[in-house]
Amino acid sequence: QVHLVESGGGLVQPGGSLRLSCAASGSVFSIFAMGWYRQALGKQRELVATITNSGSTNYVDSVKGRFTISRDNAKNTVYLQMNSLKPEDTAVYYCNADVRSTIVAPRHDYWGQGTQVTVSS
Repeated sequence: QVHLVESGGGLVQPGGSLRLSCAASGSVFSIFAMGWYRQALGKQRELVATITNSGSTNYVDSVKGRFTISRDNAKNTVYLQMNSLKPEDTAVYYCNADVRSTIVAPRHDYWGQGTQVTVSS
């Protein structure tokens, strides 16, 4: 079993910054892509950013130039640095990881429990 635990959410004023972290633990043999998604109240979950195990990144247009995704493969951890935050960034942010738990196991998608980010004055 693999667990993803997020941290770093909270309340911040517009223009402020937050850094989210997500650590994978449990039976982890290898992690492929990792990413962050968000779901605002009344809206569908959307992709925010992804990063492959080789470091290639992808961002939704609305966060390009403001958010940076990174990962520490030795720690099985992915980060999301969020700068110049806007009220429309308010959402629950979820971590996602594509994991193989043993050398023979198939790859499987795992999700964290979510962390609330609120941008408000």
